Amino acid sequence: MLQFLGNIEAKVDSKGRIFVPATFRKQLQSSDEEYLVLRKDVFQDCLLLYPGTVWEKEIEFLRSRLNKWNKEQQQIFRQFVLDAERIEMDASGRILIPKRYLQMVNIDVEVRFLGVDNIIEIWSKDNLEKPMIVPEVFSTKLQELMDEMN
Repeated sequence: MLQFLGNIEAKVDSKGRIFVPATFRKQLQSSDEEYLVLRKDVFQDCLLLYPGTVWEKEIEFLRSRLNKWNKEQQQIFRQFVLDAERIEMDASGRILIPKRYLQMVNIDVEVRFLGVDNIIEIWSKDNLEKPMIVPEVFSTKLQELMDEMN
């Protein structure tokens, strides 16, 4: 089972190519992942890089929750896959991020790769300079979640 962990800085070249960090690349290669899927996150201004097997499970789960005979649900599914693109890693470990994705999340040159469970997030470095949640709020919310589970 893939599980990525890390916060790694990198740079996008003028053509939109970027090296997948070595730690993530090794995991992908050892798991025999044949392709990756790139899409913009639904909630945040970042890109999500799904290993192919993880993407297939996500799509299967989404399909199981939606009725293809319901117009609104069909549009939700269509939008989810419309915003996704299959990406291949070259022999050097680089991927090409299409310009429209870079523009969607305001990535210029400097990025951060975040390993978040079984997905790799790609953020503009500037967007991660400030905390996502104020530390006091984070600890309170985490405590509330853990209390609810007990």
